[in-house]
Amino acid sequence: MQISSLLQIGRGVTALIGGGGKTTLMYTLAEELKGRGKVIICTSTKIRQPEQYLTLFDATAEEIAAALGEQDVLCTAGRADGDKLCAPQLSFEELARLADFVIVEADGAKRLPLKAHAPHEPVIPKSAQRTVLVVGIDGIGKTIAETCHRPALYAGLAGAEENTVVTPEIAAGVILAEGYGDRIYINKVENAASYEAAQRLGELFACPVVAGSLHMGVYTCLH
Repeated sequence: MQISSLLQIGRGVTALIGGGGKTTLMYTLAEELKGRGKVIICTSTKIRQPEQYLTLFDATAEEIAAALGEQDVLCTAGRADGDKLCAPQLSFEELARLADFVIVEADGAKRLPLKAHAPHEPVIPKSAQRTVLVVGIDGIGKTIAETCHRPALYAGLAGAEENTVVTPEIAAGVILAEGYGDRIYINKVENAASYEAAQRLGELFACPVVAGSLHMGVYTCLH
């Protein structure tokens, strides 16, 4: 099945938060959802400019509507420092009136598989009808210091030291303590050992959990 169906991505605003893999998930969802309607991808924090989609900077509603007449997927954003994009000029509610699906990368993790959130994070739009928290299974079995964004915060939430090896139980405990997300996506599940670890992790959540590999395009619903 498509990951958009397994995660039950509906029309409106979807926020992607958590560890590394959010940008790839955003692109994957965009490619799947464009068969069902018009798609806008954007950020509430910062992202790199996509190469495969048209990007409109500081666009008006009229400019976006015109572009969506010709494009199935587009990115809209403001210009940040360097090569990064920031949040668009229009509100996410306004974007949702222009497109069928709005996918928002609403967090940063410096490409690390696990993270703890500072007080100003994540930046989830109030209009989000779905919030997917991404977990990289490759963070399990490594120390907090080497695998987590904001390791000091992560260790504090885990009640552990930064040299502690992350287990499924520790990862789940941090996620549950923060309380973000109504769906969990466990990424980089590509062999028997990672699938076993994903199963152990998934069992600790009450919300729906999907595991798989964005690289391989294979996904399964754990519960």
